[in-house]
Amino acid sequence: MERESMTALLPESFPGTRGDITEQIGFIWGQIKAPLIVPLLKVAVFICLSMSIMLFVERVYMAVVITFVKLIGYKPEKRYKWDPIRDDVELGNSAYPMVLVQIPMYNEKEVYQLSIGAACGLSWPSDRIIIQVLDDSTDPVIKNLVELECRRWGSKGINIKYEIRDNRNGYKAGALKEGMKHSYVKECDYIAIFDADFQPEPDYLWRTIPFLLYNADIALVQARWKFVNADECLMTRMQEMSLNYHFTVEQEVGSSTYAFFGFNGTAGVWRISALNEAGGWKDRTTVEDMDLAVRASLNGWKFIYVGDLKVKSELPSTFKAYRYQQHRWSCGPANLFRKMVMDIVKNKKVTLWKKIHVIYNFFFVRKIVAHIVTFIFYCVIMPATVLVPEVDIPKWGAVYIPSTITILNAIGTPRSLHLLVFWILFENVMAMHRTIATFIGLLEVGRVNEWVVTEKLGDGVKGKVATKVAKKPRFRFGERLHLSELGVGAYLFFCGCYDLSFGKNHYYLYLYLQSFAFFIMGFGYVGTFVPNS
Repeated sequence: MERESMTALLPESFPGTRGDITEQIGFIWGQIKAPLIVPLLKVAVFICLSMSIMLFVERVYMAVVITFVKLIGYKPEKRYKWDPIRDDVELGNSAYPMVLVQIPMYNEKEVYQLSIGAACGLSWPSDRIIIQVLDDSTDPVIKNLVELECRRWGSKGINIKYEIRDNRNGYKAGALKEGMKHSYVKECDYIAIFDADFQPEPDYLWRTIPFLLYNADIALVQARWKFVNADECLMTRMQEMSLNYHFTVEQEVGSSTYAFFGFNGTAGVWRISALNEAGGWKDRTTVEDMDLAVRASLNGWKFIYVGDLKVKSELPSTFKAYRYQQHRWSCGPANLFRKMVMDIVKNKKVTLWKKIHVIYNFFFVRKIVAHIVTFIFYCVIMPATVLVPEVDIPKWGAVYIPSTITILNAIGTPRSLHLLVFWILFENVMAMHRTIATFIGLLEVGRVNEWVVTEKLGDGVKGKVATKVAKKPRFRFGERLHLSELGVGAYLFFCGCYDLSFGKNHYYLYLYLQSFAFFIMGFGYVGTFVPNS
């Protein structure tokens, strides 16, 4: 049967040599299959099934917790003291804490006005708030535009500071750290941070500061992200589904159980004393936000996630920008885990259960296992078992567990449930990049410290694409060709063909769909395409 299947798959275009090649391949395959391939594949399947169970248990645990939280209405206002800040006739505005609002940016031509305008529009006593724009732009034109915008708001009576530096050392972490060195920061009690594409509502500070003011053990109040361009294309809809799960489940569960979760780097307010006590901003990884959160948590500080407070933001809508972002978001946590795992183990300020939660649940399962098992198991090992029928994957591991995990992940975005199949295929492709990035972070090699600022298109993309649609854009094939996706797509397509011809598990239905997803993304037909100017 094996010999016949090998022969059938070889093309007819090799007359006279086809039989010899088939015999040689068949002989080599027969020699290494039983003693080497089968045992290795069985071990790989066992490891992947073990990781699948870890991920399954974690997802079910979070589903149970979030269901309980929603049923009993376990909101932050019930767990912690929260009262509106009231005017004091005697103290006047000095009754209000001093707040610093930081906006780090880098060549943000499309969105700088939105973020600065939203920050300057925050409702708070004007003499108790400082807006600090940290501009690392290297484009002199954009730099000048940002400075003019700051001056424009300053002329309206807003206390806004435009700060620059002569290098980009440490990237965002370096800019935030440098921003904290200015003398006027010493007057501030709390610091709100917004990336350049974030637009907080005017009442943002009124809803977050009371948590910090009335609860001395709270270090961070994190708001949820709201995506203004979720409907821009299918890729942004897929991102919305993934991030909605992160916010509605992961962040909510972390806040409700261990008062710990990863700071999202923006749309949050920090107690400055907690930030300084934790050692301030560090640029040793590409996730300076998570780094700070873990260090502050190990000092005993608590975090609050306010899920019904939403801050507008933009999703990356080009595939290139999204790949860079996902590399950073996957590589950074793995690298931070490598650097901090022993610090967490040796820490004596937090309970054993919290250590286990941070090491196992937060880092190992969510930041490492989730990426690896999604790609290695479903896009490498499972297809390989088609070629080696001696290795069998139980139905619970191949169907039931991934189906349950998928449903639990997707339920955070009910409006997109009809896109579930597309989301699965898209996430499996992105899992390849996340897996590579995870190993780079764990091994601390190659692009471990690569920081590419996520491209924001703002409202300008609509006009840009509209004006260029009539013209024939200058298109270079290589710009949209991704060989890694095409290579995996070809592998899956081959396994699908083999399974259709000789298999018994009917994996080919999945393998064909997944291979097409890799091909589509490999040829760059995903996301928004902005033609070159």
